[in-house]
Amino acid sequence: MPQADALSPEGTVIAVAADRGHHFSKPPQDEIVLVEGHGVEGDAHAGPFVRHRYLARRQPRLASLRQVHLIPSELFASLSEAGFEVAAGHLGENITTAGLDLERMPLGTLIELGPAAIVELTGLRTPCVLIDRFQAGLKRQVLSSAETGPPFKCGVLGVVRVGGAVAAGDSARVRLPSSTFRALPAL
Repeated sequence: MPQADALSPEGTVIAVAADRGHHFSKPPQDEIVLVEGHGVEGDAHAGPFVRHRYLARRQPRLASLRQVHLIPSELFASLSEAGFEVAAGHLGENITTAGLDLERMPLGTLIELGPAAIVELTGLRTPCVLIDRFQAGLKRQVLSSAETGPPFKCGVLGVVRVGGAVAAGDSARVRLPSSTFRALPAL
């Protein structure tokens, strides 16, 4: 795993997205509002308890560690090289960033977004079968073949620690935890 000082401390929000319905992709928005302990205001995955349809059927009172989905825009370029057309919001993310190696951040990393919002990273987004329904063969592209590093390349999940508005062009600043590096678990 990378050393804490090797991770970029600052990036940029490229796009934001939200959707009231449970759809695979989310339409881009001018701005989203993060609500502490809840997630993205008006998004289908917001709430203190898990809203992922598969998990919610089995454990409806499970605390949500998936309130916000962030994805690095750099993934889109590598997918394009492999022949896939993917843009902001297509993979269901709420926040698309540039300049941050999100999947390599340690568990508990805080991402400060815009003037006030803070998201704590809780895990890697696990790609499901729906990703291949979106574009056939895409799931294989987001599974890592490297023996080091994260097993998936489709973003990270987090919980809102401090609410606030987030829009494209906002800064995304990293605050690494002071504890020992622990890799993000698959969620």
